[in-house]
Formats: sequence, structure tokens, C-alpha cells
Amino acid sequence: MKIIGKDKQESNSVTSQKAILNEFVEEHDDLIVYDTYIDDGFTGTDFNRPSFQRLLEDMKNGSINCVIVKDLSRLGRNYIEVGNYIEQVFPLFNIRFIAINDFVDSFKNPASTNTILVPFKNLINDEYARDTSIKIRTSLNGKKKKGEFIGAFASYGYIKNPKDKHKLIIDETVVDIVRKIFNWYVNEGIGKIEICHRLNDLGILNPTGHKKLELKQNYNNYGIQDDTYTWTPSTIRNILNNEVYIGNTVQGKRRTKSYKVHKVEKVCKEEWVRVENTHEPIIDKETFKKAKEISMQDTKVSQKTKVLSVWAGFLKCSDCGRAMNKKSSINKSGGKYEYYICSTYRKKSNKLCTKHTIKLENLEKAVLKAINFHIDLIDIEELAKQVNDGNFQKTKSKNIENMINAKQNEIFKISNFKKALYEDWKNEDITRQEYLEYKQKYENDIERLKQNIENLKNEKQKCEVHEGLQNEWIEKFKRQKGITELSRSIMMELIDSIYVKENGDITIKFKFESEIEYIEDNNGAM
Repeated sequence: MKIIGKDKQESNSVTSQKAILNEFVEEHDDLIVYDTYIDDGFTGTDFNRPSFQRLLEDMKNGSINCVIVKDLSRLGRNYIEVGNYIEQVFPLFNIRFIAINDFVDSFKNPASTNTILVPFKNLINDEYARDTSIKIRTSLNGKKKKGEFIGAFASYGYIKNPKDKHKLIIDETVVDIVRKIFNWYVNEGIGKIEICHRLNDLGILNPTGHKKLELKQNYNNYGIQDDTYTWTPSTIRNILNNEVYIGNTVQGKRRTKSYKVHKVEKVCKEEWVRVENTHEPIIDKETFKKAKEISMQDTKVSQKTKVLSVWAGFLKCSDCGRAMNKKSSINKSGGKYEYYICSTYRKKSNKLCTKHTIKLENLEKAVLKAINFHIDLIDIEELAKQVNDGNFQKTKSKNIENMINAKQNEIFKISNFKKALYEDWKNEDITRQEYLEYKQKYENDIERLKQNIENLKNEKQKCEVHEGLQNEWIEKFKRQKGITELSRSIMMELIDSIYVKENGDITIKFKFESEIEYIEDNNGAM
């Protein structure tokens, strides 16, 4: 063996072991140093360690014929695997094995590898690893529950406090980038792809590049195949969904199966450890909430403007519940106009649903008048009194319960559609490809509705807990009084969804309110 240099400082344990090994080799003239295999920082229960794998390759190609360790635990702490290497693998490749402190030498004393002490010591080493793993997990779980940050690297926009590594502080060098991402997405309606283009055009490094090149951290992201450090939509999505930016610490999203099986698995959301207000927020909770609402809607970005449509995610067919598609046409006088049509009718079959068309001009007039009409009807003083009496929250809770029931009924309806698909395929009414596409679409719809139900349940719980508190939606309506033009921010603030009927009538469901129906004629009147 020969001792190879390392870029990083090695642990005292490794330095001590190297000294013992070198002294042993110097005392035995029959041993010549070829290489030293060091896996500093890797657990002994895992034999997929990089240097250990390199050792195996050198064994296979005949570069070495002897392996020396300080003691049996240095070979590994998995008694089954260690026993396999000592009894099967090393003899197969004619490798002499020496464990100095355990007095094991397979060449000079073959019996030393077969004594009962060897498997017994391996079992003790294994048990030590198990016990250590339990203690470490218990300690880390305790820190998580107290809201202490235990990760190796902080999320983009934060760094670990130099005085307390379990606390996060704002990274002033990129905090404005985080704020811009949320502002572009929530207030300007910019899509994730266009946000990536903006950041890349400005030459701003993505989170990985920032950590490696600007913060000089030893950070690796194996999902990145090059060193361009460009932004991607998935990176933007992760930032928009990360509660760290509103001051919360959420940990325990992944875990290893056991101290021996190091495969990482996802943990269900209910088991995550979530602690609020653990550090200074970058984004206010209202903005974060809006970002989440936008991401949950079935929205598409205009390929020309790279901006979300005012109507994206709001318009739905009142019969099938599916989104409305935007189309354009030419009238008899040669003028161009835009309209919306049911996506089920347009993309699937005219037997599954009808057109439900509505002109964009009429839609805009109707919704604008509906909002102003609704605001004018509100008796702010009376509503405030209801809020203080607690009646308003109870009404709101009941409305949310009705919405939950409606979405559950929608899941039931979609599930029936999904069940019928198989029959259609077997009867050759649809192709196998169509069957798979429809099936996937229905499953996505069901998953989205389940998420909506979960959010509604959380909102209902807030109503029950916070009875008597001033409700935010009253102020929102007051702020929008007398509006003359629709914007996406207004739609996001006031409206949950708009349902288009076959005759062109619309039903608007305002947030936190019962359904209020408005009918528009060809002039956009109600």
C-alpha cells in the first residue's frame, strides 16, 4: 500500500489508524505498501463506500494480495457482510486478511478467522452501530420538534447562523431574488418557465451554483449534469412551495429505512415535523398562500406573452366541471373575436358534454359588473357585527363543508368515469393509448381534488378555532370597490371559480362566500 494525500482534513481517528498500520507494516518485511483506502465520514454498515469499492477492484485485478485493518470494526459493522468477506470473498481472491488489534491473520494463523470470537466481535460491532443509530435518530428528532435546523445546507435565501448552526438567518446576497420570484409569480402572473428565462438572462446562479461558487460550500446536486448552474422550472416550484420563506421549519420529509439499509424513502406529509416562526421570514404569509393557490390551479401560460391569463384556472364548465379552452374565430363582418369552450366537448367527445361557449368580451363585462354589484350589496358594518358575534365564522364553516361535499361528489363522478374507461377499451370504443391517457388524466384530477379537500378542511378548522376574529375577506372587498378593470391579482383575491352554463350564463363562486349567480345577455348585462 501507499499513503495517498487528501484535499480535506481527515479525522483524528483516521490519522491514528494510519499510524498503527504504518508501524505494523514497518515491523514486517514481508509486507509492501500499495495503497491506503480511506472512507472517512462513511458509515461502516454500508459496504458501498467509494474507497472500499476501489479496494475490491484492486483485489479483482490482482494489484493486492493482503488487506490490513486496525480491527474488525474498521472492515465494517454489518456482521453478516463482514463474515461473508472474511470467510468467502477474501479466500476466493487469495487475499490475506489481518486485523491487528483482534489478532486475526488468515495466513500466519488461519484458525484465527474461524474462532467463535470473530463472529461474536462482529455481532458486537453491529449492535454498537444499531445502538448509535437509535441514539442519533432520537437526538435529531428532538431537535426537529424544537424547530432546530439539522440539515447540512440551508435553503436558498438563508444561511446557517455562524453562532448557532441550528438557526437560520437571511442570506442578504440573494434575498431580493427570492422576493422577485414570488412577486413575478403572484403579482405579475409570470409563469415558472419565463421566471427561469429572466433569471438566466440576468446571469444569476441557481441555488446549487450560489452554494458552490459564491458561498464556497462543499455542496453537490447530482441532478445537475453540467456546471452552467441555470435555473429550471422545478427549482422555481420548490422555492414557491417551501414554507421556510414564511419563517417555518419543516423537516423529516425523507428518511433511511434502517441503519443497515441506507435507501432513502419519502415520508408522508402527515409525519413531517413542522414548527412555525423559527426564523425571520422573507415572504409574508398572504403572498405565500396566493402562490400556493396559483400552483394548485390548472393554469397555462401564454406562449406569446409568457404571462398567465386573467382567467387561467378560474373558468370551468358547469356540467362536467372541466376547464374551458380559449379559441378565436371570425364573425360575418370579418372581425376577430375570442371565446371560451368546454374542454371536454372540444378534446374528448360531443357526447360527453356540450359546448358551453361564452364570448370573452361578454365574460369580462359580466364578471366586472358582478364584482362591483356584490361589493355594493355588502353591508360592511353588519358583516363586522356578525364576525364579532361569531355567526359569520359558523356560516363560513358551513359553506366550506358544502364545498368539501361538492368536491367529494366530483371525485365520485370522476371515479365512475375512470371505471367505465376499462369497459370502453375492452369493447374497442377507445384505443389502448386513449385508455391510458384518460386514466392518467382522471387520476390527476382525483389527486388535485383530494388536495383541494385537504386545504378546505384546514380552512374549516381555522374557522372553528378563530371564531370572533376579524375576517380578511371583508377588507379585500372594500379595497376593490369601484374597480374598472380586471387583473389576475383581483381574481386571485376575490374569486374561487366561475362556472359557465350551456346558455352562456355564469355562476361566480366568491372566496369565503356562498355561490352567487349572475346572468349576462349579449350586451354583458346582468
